[in-house]
Amino acid sequence: MAIEVFNRHEVKFLIDRDIYEKLQEKLLEHMVADEFNNSQEFYSISNIYYDTKDNTLIRNSLSKPKYKEKLRLRGYGVPSQDSNVYLEIKKKYCGQVNKRRITLELGEAYDFLSKGIKPEPKDYLKKQISNEIEYILELYDLEPKVYVSYDRKAMFCREDHDLRITFDTNIKTRRNDLRLESGNYGEALLDEGQWIMEIKTGKSMPVWLTNLLSEKKIYKNSFSKYGKEYEKLVMKNKLLKGEKSLCLNQFSVQQQMLAQ
Repeated sequence: MAIEVFNRHEVKFLIDRDIYEKLQEKLLEHMVADEFNNSQEFYSISNIYYDTKDNTLIRNSLSKPKYKEKLRLRGYGVPSQDSNVYLEIKKKYCGQVNKRRITLELGEAYDFLSKGIKPEPKDYLKKQISNEIEYILELYDLEPKVYVSYDRKAMFCREDHDLRITFDTNIKTRRNDLRLESGNYGEALLDEGQWIMEIKTGKSMPVWLTNLLSEKKIYKNSFSKYGKEYEKLVMKNKLLKGEKSLCLNQFSVQQQMLAQ
């Protein structure tokens, strides 16, 4: 049965390909590949993030409050209507991350999110999480806002299965065609050769990992894929607004010159 609840610390790092390649050999001394990576170097993850009409959740998140939350729909690969997906609430308080999720068929998830048709829960925990998702949908009046997909390589520590490290690359985003079954396409979020490394652990980092990060001069970097996408959107809108204002000013000058 899929794990429905996670409680852990997550630390992110923005690295380049050279650092990524140098880390692999060292990490494999202590870690093993995720089951999804046993037959392939990377597996793909696709998400749809939900937010209010005026982007309340992501704007609040970027202000770095002590508490923040988000709702997303996640699938592996390109799911079909009857594929299993995860509907997930992610909360963060003072650095501690809590994830609560339910497994649904994609069609069921869409019915829940857009029509309010709750799935029939099979146990108490799923019922409780379904109620929490229903509450957050109604509280914020959420709607699909952005699609985010990426290729992932994941590892687990042999000695401590709570320790997990992931590497995400080929991150793509879009704000149209917000359907997981439409496939992994969109605008690149990062420059080519950049990776997001994330360390997830229920405890403090082991000494060997702390030493490795120090040796490679790898420092944590606060990073959110949805947050980065939103920041790029805001910047793009500002540039377009500036270009429009410049064109209007130029047109006004021309009109004044013609009137003289």
